[in-house]
Amino acid sequence: MVRQEIRLGQLDLALQNSGRAYEQYARTDPTWAWQFRVQKAHVLVLRGYYRDALGLLRETVPDSLAHSEVALRRKLIQGIAHDYSQEFELADADLNEATEIARLFQPMLVGDVYQARGNLETHRKNFGEASRAFHAALDFSRKQNLAYLEGNVLGSLGYLAMWQERYDEAISWFKIALDKSQTLGTTFLAAKVAGNIGWNYSVIGDFENAETMLKEAEDNAVRAGLTGDQVKWLDTLSDVYFQQHRYDIARVTSEKALSLARTVGDNRDITGCLNTLSDIALATGRADAAEKYNNEALAIERAGLDQFGITSSTIIAGRIAASKKQYRQAEQAFQKVILDQTVETPLRWQAQARLARAYSEENLPDKAEIEFRRAINTFETARAGVHRDEFRVSFLSSAIEFYDDYIGFLIGQGRTLDGLHVADLARARTLEEGLASAPKSISDASNGLAPQDIARRQNATLLFYWLGQNRSYLWVISPTKTALFPLPASSEIDTTTKAYRESFLDPRDPLESGNPDGQRLYETLIRPAEKLISRNSRVIILPDGSLNGLNFETLLVSSPQPHYLIEDVTITVGNSLALLARSRRMPLPIKSPNLLFFGDALPASKDFPPLADAGKETAALQKYFPEQRRSVFTGPKAIASNYLSSNPGRYSFVHFATHGTASTTRPLESAIILSPEGDSFKLYARDIVEHPIHSFLVTISACDGAGKRVYAGEGLVGLSWAFLRAGAHNVVAGLWEVSNASTPQLMDELYKGVSAGQDPATALRNAKLSLLHSGGIYKKPFYWAPFQLYSGS
Repeated sequence: MVRQEIRLGQLDLALQNSGRAYEQYARTDPTWAWQFRVQKAHVLVLRGYYRDALGLLRETVPDSLAHSEVALRRKLIQGIAHDYSQEFELADADLNEATEIARLFQPMLVGDVYQARGNLETHRKNFGEASRAFHAALDFSRKQNLAYLEGNVLGSLGYLAMWQERYDEAISWFKIALDKSQTLGTTFLAAKVAGNIGWNYSVIGDFENAETMLKEAEDNAVRAGLTGDQVKWLDTLSDVYFQQHRYDIARVTSEKALSLARTVGDNRDITGCLNTLSDIALATGRADAAEKYNNEALAIERAGLDQFGITSSTIIAGRIAASKKQYRQAEQAFQKVILDQTVETPLRWQAQARLARAYSEENLPDKAEIEFRRAINTFETARAGVHRDEFRVSFLSSAIEFYDDYIGFLIGQGRTLDGLHVADLARARTLEEGLASAPKSISDASNGLAPQDIARRQNATLLFYWLGQNRSYLWVISPTKTALFPLPASSEIDTTTKAYRESFLDPRDPLESGNPDGQRLYETLIRPAEKLISRNSRVIILPDGSLNGLNFETLLVSSPQPHYLIEDVTITVGNSLALLARSRRMPLPIKSPNLLFFGDALPASKDFPPLADAGKETAALQKYFPEQRRSVFTGPKAIASNYLSSNPGRYSFVHFATHGTASTTRPLESAIILSPEGDSFKLYARDIVEHPIHSFLVTISACDGAGKRVYAGEGLVGLSWAFLRAGAHNVVAGLWEVSNASTPQLMDELYKGVSAGQDPATALRNAKLSLLHSGGIYKKPFYWAPFQLYSGS
């Protein structure tokens, strides 16, 4: 992209007015005429009309302009247009000429040539040369104070990292570029950068952030008149919808993108849209439509008009063949992708997993097993290249379908325990890695865990759930037996779970009204395990998907008379079998317990007013810890820096009686609201993670302490996750808004029980039962059910 900023709407008007005078001045002023052509060609390139731009610049500049800026920009734009038309040899020749002109006659444009060269080498996958070119352009832009070029190059460094599959690094570069573009007010650069951020989010499975950024990018592209970019972001957005199984909106969005792509004439975008529509058609049972789209894409690619979409088209061709039971043809297509060493990693694991599924359908279990393992190993290798927790927690979302296929395959082979091991392989990966636990690998699926031994050591029955798109499963693990039960598809469970949670805000008590959703969830999720659960025993729930937001204690048991499940068992929530296997149970009562307490904070803003009963909670807890064994920060001292500097790792109990926030788009931006300290008043989850603790119990007596965002494999990621990640053995946190009126009473009972030697799960259950049996308004789940105990780190 060339150096100067072009405000497209203004230039369009200028070009229109200039066009009227073009014929008049073209013969008498060739310099002016060529400036006009080059500017118009630049706009065409920015909008994705590469052939039109090349046609406009076909003539050679006169000798009088051979060394001018116009001549250099002509070659530069030709190089860019040939590059994006995938005519790389022509682009290389163009940029070589541009380099000579810049070196000898136009030194101020050397940075632009470096930038274009870096893009070409990126597309040719010469990443070392691309990096050298981009860094040379960046150095030049900064030395010459060329802010627009600098913003462009920052985005290109993100683009290069993206091509090298370093997605977290790419996002970091793009965010810097986005800040720069916003400072400069360059709408079309902002559109490109925001779209690329969205694409990277989609690859790592963070579909909510991907959708936000892609919509922003598409809006900016429309405002800037960048039709080619609009196509790219619409097509990527339709794929995001597809990944979330939102097929109707995915189809509408992709059809719009294809229509625009045909108008622009960019073959790469056309095949991209056709591939997305093929995916949607296959997912919705329209194999004929998928084949039609795929044939058109393959025809474009076989004609040599697009080199980028051929891998996706080949995978789709294999899927279509498999759907017709043409397994040899399907195998050839998938193997072609797998054996291509230049294929991007996400496409490789897709091909491996699709081949595994085809072998499974063909009843070739040994071959299927090999390919499933290869697919998961390929995925895990890619995940290992992502280093930031913010992005690692979402990464599994992009491959969860293939874990689901593998588990279904193993269960279909009668290997229920292997299926459980693979399901656990997908659980709490980022949490485990942060706790320096032994890393899991696919080999652990055969010889890693002994579930019944875990149940025996925990003195509990384990309920391990897996929610799949077409089928779900429950493994019930007792000290003496492991049993598997089929469950409905995730969509059915999700709908009922959401409806039941929303009923807690209803003025009626679900128990008194006989809420059918609460009864249905019990029948679906617990009834199969009833014979393996003794009354008043301990149960550890290992939830999946929407079940992470469900408090199982609230499920309605119909006999011998209607009651909540909390009346029958003591429930704890675990993250994974692997973590439970390595967790240490601390002896009770704890020797010399000490408390770190934050509460009764000063109001930080109108959104976080004073908590009327926070003082009661402070007083209630202090009586369980002698003065010399408690550090209490209230009022102006309840600030985040005091937590970070207090060496929280030396406390056996940590308690927060404050407001809390949960972020759905940035879960590690979830925060405990404390007293103002300068402009800050939040203790963020990302900061909590960075300060190791060994606390027996952390209590977050705040709203939404467990978080709001559920990630595949990781569950709810928020404040409770952060404290477990930091090393807490047990965490009590709220699933929804907590009551300021009832919470002090519940916390008093909780600590009374723990101080008397009860384990946290028993103490929390007894505290809840005291409210449930109170006979007043506090008997409703809204008051006692938000708090849940998470353990196993």
